[in-house]
Amino acid sequence: MTSAGTGLILGIESSCDETAVALVQQGRTVLADVVLSQANEHAAWGGVVPEIAGRGHLRDILPAIKSCLQKSEVDPADLDAIAVTARPGLMGSLLVGVTAAKALAWSWNKPLVDVHHIQAHAYAALMALPDWNFPYITLIASGGHTSLYQTDSPLSHTLLGCTRDDAAGEALDKAAAMLDLGYPGGPSIEKAAADGNPKTFHFKRPLLAPDSLEFSFSGLKTALLYKLKGPGGKRKDPTQLEPGYLADLSASFEQAVMETLAKKCLRACQQTGIQQILVGGGVARNQRLRRILPQLATPEGITTTFAAPEACTDNATMIAGLGYALFQSGHQADLHLDVSAGG
Repeated sequence: MTSAGTGLILGIESSCDETAVALVQQGRTVLADVVLSQANEHAAWGGVVPEIAGRGHLRDILPAIKSCLQKSEVDPADLDAIAVTARPGLMGSLLVGVTAAKALAWSWNKPLVDVHHIQAHAYAALMALPDWNFPYITLIASGGHTSLYQTDSPLSHTLLGCTRDDAAGEALDKAAAMLDLGYPGGPSIEKAAADGNPKTFHFKRPLLAPDSLEFSFSGLKTALLYKLKGPGGKRKDPTQLEPGYLADLSASFEQAVMETLAKKCLRACQQTGIQQILVGGGVARNQRLRRILPQLATPEGITTTFAAPEACTDNATMIAGLGYALFQSGHQADLHLDVSAGG
């Protein structure tokens, strides 16, 4: 354990297309949170372009750091450490954040803490709880990851199952592209589905083998394509749909994805005997998932906790929070810290 200090951690997140910096105290109290999104820059391409993302981070990283320190009115001398996402993510994007963190650590003579992005999403869900009572089943669902873990502490996560192909968020993005709904796909699908009937179209839930905790969403995408093309594949322009048809189709697809996620969580609880579920990642913002999971879990005596909506998408509060837990455990990195695209 480290000696007692201020508990102030500066967190830096740049794994994809958000440049985020936050100042968090004692792993809980958010003093400042800055997120500069590049979503509009990538919308024209229908997804994140790595080179554009890297250039955006180069442009935004120093203004974000400066803004965070100004908002918190914290002097760098009072920091305990600097935490930064080092994996997984886009290589160019990660390099910008890690290089900035290393420069600050050297300049301010502060310890450097490397953070795993997915574990930070789990920590974001823990931050929503007033007290911790381990263990938990943790679902992380985002554009790049869909995984189930058994969480035994803020620093201990045992993988129970992950996706065999597309992540849930990726499936939503690709479905939105098919439906010509725009990027980012998850919010676009949710908006289109708001007035739709989720029972209009049946999509088989991809639960795989009866005891499987893995995910597969590629078949759902194919099923959606067949629905779009119509009987015999004769609809030449499947994006030209009547509003009611589009709303029902969006709602039915979204229901299938979210119900699959929820049922896998309950399956993990049944297999482990754990009666508590945490949910983090960008897909955790989805309101249909936030309704379905408690509806299925509560009758089974299982509690559900979602990360705060603003902490579901990529952010630096979760990096600083987990960075505090790591720093308290004695974990530090040196200035030779490198990045990794994988976990």
